[in-house]
Amino acid sequence: MGLILRLLVVAGLAVDAYVHFHLAGDTGSSGGGLTEGTLFWIQGVLAALVAVLVLIRATRLTYGIAFLVAAGALGAVLLYRYVDVGSLGPLPNMYEPVWYAEKVVTTVAEAVATVAAALGVGLTPARGDGRRRESSSPTRREASA
Repeated sequence: MGLILRLLVVAGLAVDAYVHFHLAGDTGSSGGGLTEGTLFWIQGVLAALVAVLVLIRATRLTYGIAFLVAAGALGAVLLYRYVDVGSLGPLPNMYEPVWYAEKVVTTVAEAVATVAAALGVGLTPARGDGRRRESSSPTRREASA
């Protein structure tokens, strides 16, 4: 089960990274300040780095980071699909009330990565759990008796 969760998280984040890199080139990042293209590049880099991190070492911490990255991206795509929030501080208005192939693919990938990462957090033993071995040396109480 652990390998399947790891692969689902990695695959979901890899697809997310690819689509964000692809779309970042289409949106352009000209002009001053934070643009949609810049945000897409940032998301692509984060997704790629976390995918590699989970691939190398799948722990509760790395699954937790993967959950935050995937759930954040999923939340953003759903928010900006259904709600016109306008510009928020340095964030540009990214309202886009349509579905198209790349958006559907990345939304599904983010959802899969989010669920798999959440399961990974819940099912992966905490550091040290299951690693303790019974000591073969006597305890202080046994030694003093």
